[in-house]
Amino acid sequence: MPKRIAAIVVFLIASLTAVLPLRAETLTATSPDGAITLTVSDDGGLAIYAVSHGDKSVIAPSKLGMLFRDHHGFDRDLAITGSQTATHDATWEQPWGERRFVRDHHNELAVTFAAQTGPARSITVRFRVFDTGLGFRYELTEQEAFTSEINIMDELTQFGVGAESKAWYTPSDEFNRYEYIYRTGRAGDVDDAHTPVTFRNPAGVHISIHEAALVNYSGMSLEALRQGNFEARLRPGSDGIRVKTSAPFNTPWRTIQIAPDAAGLINSDIILNLNEPNKLGDVSWVEPGKYIGIWWAMHINERTWGNDGIHGATNEETKRYIDFAAEHGFAGVLVEGWNIGWDGDWFNNGALFNFTEAYADFDLEELGRYARSKGVRIIGHHETSGDVSNYESQMEAAFDLYQSVGVAQVKTGYVADAGDISRVDENGITQFEWHDSQFMVGHHLRAVEAAAKRQISINAHEPVKDTGLRRTYPNWMTREGARGMEFNAWGTPPNPTSHISTLAFTRMLAGPMDYTPGIFDLKPNERPPVREDMPRGDPSNRPQTTLAKQLALYVVLYSPLQMAADLPENYEQRMDAFQFIKDVPADWQESIALAGEVGEYVAIARQERGGDEWFLGAVTDGTPRIVEVPTDFLEAGKSYTAQFYVDGADAHWDTNPYDIVIESRDVTGGEALSLHLASSGGAAIRFIPASE
Repeated sequence: MPKRIAAIVVFLIASLTAVLPLRAETLTATSPDGAITLTVSDDGGLAIYAVSHGDKSVIAPSKLGMLFRDHHGFDRDLAITGSQTATHDATWEQPWGERRFVRDHHNELAVTFAAQTGPARSITVRFRVFDTGLGFRYELTEQEAFTSEINIMDELTQFGVGAESKAWYTPSDEFNRYEYIYRTGRAGDVDDAHTPVTFRNPAGVHISIHEAALVNYSGMSLEALRQGNFEARLRPGSDGIRVKTSAPFNTPWRTIQIAPDAAGLINSDIILNLNEPNKLGDVSWVEPGKYIGIWWAMHINERTWGNDGIHGATNEETKRYIDFAAEHGFAGVLVEGWNIGWDGDWFNNGALFNFTEAYADFDLEELGRYARSKGVRIIGHHETSGDVSNYESQMEAAFDLYQSVGVAQVKTGYVADAGDISRVDENGITQFEWHDSQFMVGHHLRAVEAAAKRQISINAHEPVKDTGLRRTYPNWMTREGARGMEFNAWGTPPNPTSHISTLAFTRMLAGPMDYTPGIFDLKPNERPPVREDMPRGDPSNRPQTTLAKQLALYVVLYSPLQMAADLPENYEQRMDAFQFIKDVPADWQESIALAGEVGEYVAIARQERGGDEWFLGAVTDGTPRIVEVPTDFLEAGKSYTAQFYVDGADAHWDTNPYDIVIESRDVTGGEALSLHLASSGGAAIRFIPASE
């Protein structure tokens, strides 16, 4: 071969080698129990990962990557240039929660991908593989290629779950934020979905895709590419940019919970374990508990938030609720509609709200004193109607006011259509943002941190979704973020019979939800109107449950701030059933999902924090069923007095919702219970050790 030709060949080989690795590299990591296998490769110059459970595929080979507006990104011509492994096994304690002690046991694989063309640059993907799934995030270090502000335009993370997997999800681009009835169908027919979204693949493996530690980033939803293959879609800001950041930065963790059965998804702590430890220090002032409130009365047109009807937040009415709370052992009374701003078109004009000025018929200082004298606290309320600039301009003073009158918990609200969060920018121009945009992610943390300085806890409604930040900021106790009880007062249609048994395996995997259970008048819109100009709603809008199912919600749906949402007079008419709400805790030592199928039924057992009593809740959809529930959570062979609140033989959510059997009998730890659940029925059980 002539020297000139040989030189050209050598040059071409060298050039191609610089573009693509000669041999694709493949790395693997497994869960501590060996059941889950992660594979990572740079095949074809792409960053690829895949996941299996045993010999069953969970995530088919799927792409990783990121694109920027002003910088070269990471989408092709990539090679693995380094990796590190580690193992971690430790147990940490929650100050409150669904379980007191959480084990964090995982194997870690950190893989660095370097670009083989363009400016020198690299990005690391850190994977943590647990027995119940895995999480991974992107980590971009300081480097010469990224010295200016970074504008993220797309995250290329893909999730190949397969077109024939079954999906349970809510749409991510519609006006009502997360508050939709769950849809179900083939993954191949899903266009877009909020997370958590749950799948069951043809092999029977259950999968939940979500994210953890959402900080200084925008929320992720899933967008369909090919059938059954989804890509992470980041919520854009008002300027179209998904995320504004700078190096170094870490993204939130992308989480994939995996279980051979549906209950296994609930028994996972991946979301919490991927968040940072408590940053607030001593949080003994953060107190779980049950509350009642001036709230449901407005939803059923018994009272109004403002003065354009029968005002609910009056001194007289608030004292009535405080007295009821004190008599029956509730820690707090939520009061909505006490502050100026509820008269007029508040939904479209959040600037009406004043967070420190009360209506003339409400004395916050006096009521705070009265509540404390009864061993009860007022729970505050800040409705912003999505005008975040108006709220932030008053937020510090509003929290100061609440602190001065002994308010230790505040419910915040952001009632506005999706994409209609209002903020005024640095130029005085009004911009509109999404509820899960980077701006709102930052706003919620600003509110939580400002509240923490006053030893106040937050219960956010119309929020950004939960990603486990309650571990890092324990005063962010609970939130809404799904279709709650109020839809049963005026929603058309109301929440269906399958709603709770779907929530348990979808939204509840993200964290606590303030669903506001405990409605005892199950046909509220059939009551006569209190005034002619305040008519009731459509009678078909009602809770589609039995009374026993309402009790079971206190165990099935976890929230450290748990509401008894109905009117005091409705509880007074059914004190025998109300006893379970009085007895059930809001804070737990341990929680175990016992059985269930997504959208059909679920049974969960929880142990009271610092005690020996256990509580069990089981609910079903519209199909009556017999559920066999093991009691292995109880001490084997030990005798317990079990207090049962279960559907009667003729119970039915529509025709006979109040048929309930309340009885006590002895149960031995380890024996199986056979529970009859009526159509959209439930069972609530308290287990008391015989020695007590």
